[in-house]
Amino acid sequence: MVQEKSNEKLDKIIKQLEKGFDTEKLPKALMDIREDALQDEDPLLAKVLRLAAEYITEEGCFDHTVEKVEDDEGEEELVEPGTDAENLSYLLQLLKKADNKWNREEIKEMRTFLKLKLY
Repeated sequence: MVQEKSNEKLDKIIKQLEKGFDTEKLPKALMDIREDALQDEDPLLAKVLRLAAEYITEEGCFDHTVEKVEDDEGEEELVEPGTDAENLSYLLQLLKKADNKWNREEIKEMRTFLKLKLY
């Protein structure tokens, strides 16, 4: 995210996730950060934040990750999803450094997954 205050908001949510996954508060917090993404004119981040908030509202969880590891042959494979809090924390960490091209690719993958699950 471009704005420092946006990263501070992300850090606050990540700290809250360490205490537990609150399906009531998380969607509102994500939509608040989405407003920052709209101000930054970053449609990818705005979209993935909206979709993540909708997914949590509808499903009551965040049961997918785009985190990958490389095997011995150099092939990438998805990591098994962790807890809802771990999965969302991973996405939020990607958003903090969204200017990194590999992070943007993973954010795009998450956007695609969420769109397929919701629509």
